[in-house]
Amino acid sequence: MHAHAEQDLNRAALSATTHCLTGCAIGEILGMVIATAAGWGNVASILIAVVLAFFFGYLLTLLPVLRAGLSLRQATGVALAADTVSIAIMEAVDNGFILVVPGALNAGLGDAKFWWSIVLGLAIAFAPAWAVNRWLIARGKGHAVAHAYHAYHMGN
Repeated sequence: MHAHAEQDLNRAALSATTHCLTGCAIGEILGMVIATAAGWGNVASILIAVVLAFFFGYLLTLLPVLRAGLSLRQATGVALAADTVSIAIMEAVDNGFILVVPGALNAGLGDAKFWWSIVLGLAIAFAPAWAVNRWLIARGKGHAVAHAYHAYHMGN
């Protein structure tokens, strides 16, 4: 019984972290593409990438929770509770990695370094985000809150 609960907890954390990674990747890549194409500096590039990562991360939680029947205000509260810590960790690790890769922020859209540094940074960020998601879900927090509404919606 205990092994099954651990497996379920690990699976829930994997799902939550994959969700987080998806929103962060969409926002990071879109933000970096916009900033690079516009010729913005490093600070502006990181800022727009982080803002868009949070936006898309929250959006991916917000939409199914809204479909479950919550008001926009209630659904926003669920999304903030579900994703804030995970996205913050994902963004801190990913952007920290990009900052230490020589020339990554100055690489152009056609440069492989631009792409592999973002992808590798997000891959590295997955482990600490998974650990925090697992810890939160085990305590009924984080994505456990959002999953209650996903289950409700799926059953109706």
